[in-house]
Amino acid sequence: MLAVAHGTRDPAGPVVVRELLARVRALRPSLRVAEAYGELVSPSLEEAAAALDGPVVAVPLLLGRGYHALIDIPERAGRLLPGAVTARPLGPDALLADALAGRLGAMPSVRRGDGGPPRPRDTVVLGAAGSADPAGAEDVRAAARLLARRLRRPVPYGFVAAGGPSLDEVVAERRRCGAERVVVASYLLAPGRFLDRMRACGADAVSAPIGAHDAAARLVLRRYDEARSRTGEPVRVC
Repeated sequence: MLAVAHGTRDPAGPVVVRELLARVRALRPSLRVAEAYGELVSPSLEEAAAALDGPVVAVPLLLGRGYHALIDIPERAGRLLPGAVTARPLGPDALLADALAGRLGAMPSVRRGDGGPPRPRDTVVLGAAGSADPAGAEDVRAAARLLARRLRRPVPYGFVAAGGPSLDEVVAERRRCGAERVVVASYLLAPGRFLDRMRACGADAVSAPIGAHDAAARLVLRRYDEARSRTGEPVRVC
């Protein structure tokens, strides 16, 4: 498996990616898992590919469809590794909703009446990076529906980068509607500038990124198995 994350200038980002991949390896010790990044971080996709031989499945560590998942990674992997197949992005998926719920439930209380996991009268908003690709925006909408089903409450969504609605505006609108607290569920795999923007959106609390959650590790292997099945080779179901 060639696991390809986006990349960030925040040094905490690759640390989280490596923790996630360590969980993937622990779940399937027989599988060789190579780490790579689309940009900004080493090893690049090209550097990692140079050290590989044999059949390769590239798994984008991305939460939805967009340029990197649909065009950039498949084209680069196919050019560098003839015969390689590229899995679909991780999201949307119910396993990610499980991971998001876990991160929300693990939020620490800062002081009495503040912080901590969402309470019944709180509003949970799914915070996402956003995408100029309509398919990517639809994936976020689907992820919000899955989280709403998991939490058994409505979950609006907002973006901090491309597209709309803006997370800042969604948080402000929820306050106008009388939300006791507004809590953002970070629909991000790892820390970086998008998490910084979420923390500045005016919410009362922002969860940690999905990161090295067991549900995310299982999902990485699921995407690997799905892609490998397209080659006609037997797969091992995790």
